[in-house]
Amino acid sequence: MSPHLRWPSLPRATRPPITGRDPGCAIAPQTNEESPLSPTSATGTEPQFTLVSAVDTAAAVIPDRDLIVQGERRHTYAQVADRSRRLAAYLHAQGLGCSTERPDLANHEVGQDLLGIYAYNGPEFVESMIGAFRARVAPFNVNYRYVENELQYLLADSGATAVVYHAAFAPMLAEVLPDLPGLRVLIQIADSSDNDLLDGAVDYETVLAATEPEPLPVEPSPDDLYVLYTGGTTGMPKGVLWRQHDIYMGACGGRDASSGATIASHDEIAERARANPGMKLMVIPPLIHGAAQWAVLTAMTTGQTIVLPSVTDRIDADEIVHTIEREKVSVAMVVGDALARPVLAAVESGGADVSSMVALANGGAVLSPAVKERWIAAVPGLAVLDGVGSSETGAQMHHVSAAGFVSTGKFSAGADTRFVAEDLGSVLEPGHDGIGWLAQRRFTPLGYKGDAEKTAATFPVIDGVRYVLPGDRARLLADGSVELLGRDSMTINSGGEKIFAEEVEIAISSHPAVADVLVVGRPSERWGQEVVAVVELVEGATTEADELIAHAGQSLARYKLPKAVVYRPEIMRSPAGKADYRWAREQVTGQA
Repeated sequence: MSPHLRWPSLPRATRPPITGRDPGCAIAPQTNEESPLSPTSATGTEPQFTLVSAVDTAAAVIPDRDLIVQGERRHTYAQVADRSRRLAAYLHAQGLGCSTERPDLANHEVGQDLLGIYAYNGPEFVESMIGAFRARVAPFNVNYRYVENELQYLLADSGATAVVYHAAFAPMLAEVLPDLPGLRVLIQIADSSDNDLLDGAVDYETVLAATEPEPLPVEPSPDDLYVLYTGGTTGMPKGVLWRQHDIYMGACGGRDASSGATIASHDEIAERARANPGMKLMVIPPLIHGAAQWAVLTAMTTGQTIVLPSVTDRIDADEIVHTIEREKVSVAMVVGDALARPVLAAVESGGADVSSMVALANGGAVLSPAVKERWIAAVPGLAVLDGVGSSETGAQMHHVSAAGFVSTGKFSAGADTRFVAEDLGSVLEPGHDGIGWLAQRRFTPLGYKGDAEKTAATFPVIDGVRYVLPGDRARLLADGSVELLGRDSMTINSGGEKIFAEEVEIAISSHPAVADVLVVGRPSERWGQEVVAVVELVEGATTEADELIAHAGQSLARYKLPKAVVYRPEIMRSPAGKADYRWAREQVTGQA
């Protein structure tokens, strides 16, 4: 699951409005929302927007407000706009842009040049996204933890023409370039590694200094792409293709998370940004993660200030909490226990005053009830916001925990969240008996890059309506709330019963000796599959497998309990904290 930062129930004075549209080209006719022909569902004729124009509309009314703060670096809205225009002009001068318009393409096809962003968090990442959009180039995320063959696969699959990368990654990039003849524009960001420029590469700051931010002879279109590659932690990475209008509406601030109401004009976007008091959002996860990008793009169109940790190659919890204190951050964003626990420990140590925080926003991985309770106890008045969504759905559901009201796994659904029967034959109503597929309609992606078959399977048409079903299972309860069970690909079939890995992980992670846990299935002659937990213990802690299993048994039926526990010094996750289940399966193989 890939989360999205939303503000479902904070007092309005402490949160940005979360309606908003991104004005782009013009008023474009759209098919009726019940039509299977278009991912966008709008009734009649509605405005269509681009991400660039939403950002520019906000920047025009608050040009001198800080947009990005990272250590000693402070970039205003006007500065980011200027720098992104310079980068756009350079990309356009290299012949990059749009070659085939969307009406002439199938949903899995791309008619634009793609630019990979292979970088740590920083202003350059944000400028590269916006600069690419301006030039009608589609940026996409590159996981900087990938080894050589993974990096080569991703860049080849994307068909990237350009890449912006930190100098620290130059040696790895050099290894794969001979196999990527189409990757011809290399822009290197200087860093403390002091690695030399690759052959044919240009320095990022030199490019910006030498290029004028002149208007381009191209106009971004609402049909232009936003591309997000999935993490590849359960299979090969896939490029999810979104129209900019749809990702803006679906995940980046274009509409209210609960009601689905959208903003209808540039004036509303401008007023929203002007009215925002400059609330500060700290984005801790890497921007190569979709939820972090969505949070940043939402912030940019609502007048917020984005605060980034200055230590970018690891989690420095002490630096994070002191930054929260210095910048008076209102909301900090995490991805599950893996990020929340170390920062929480720094908060609990009392070394920094984090009383400015009103919310902790989580998504992309489970934040266990025990960790939520500790956060709420450590920061009086704090709300913990859980967001649910995926690369393929955008924002779907949310839940708020506060003092005395802490839970995990049940959510309030968004306006376009739906539940589809297991056989895909119907849409389920509240209180249905059994488990359904979590689905989304209206503002959804076009499909997967280069994969017509996968696109057709993931975006079915049911009763004339196009849905996206990324593979999550859920129950729609009688009161309209949602019990999220987990990704179907991580379901363990043991003794004829379906067991969802996430519910077992929640039960085990509540043990005080457990720092992190992943649960997977492995083949079993007796059960077909058996549940195995891969556990990382808190430093200095010890506990036996029987104790962990007994602890989990306090909240789980017996058939769901692990048959074995495998201990590892560290649980492997993505830089954003998302689970690496392929790694976990490797750990339990042969460990019977």
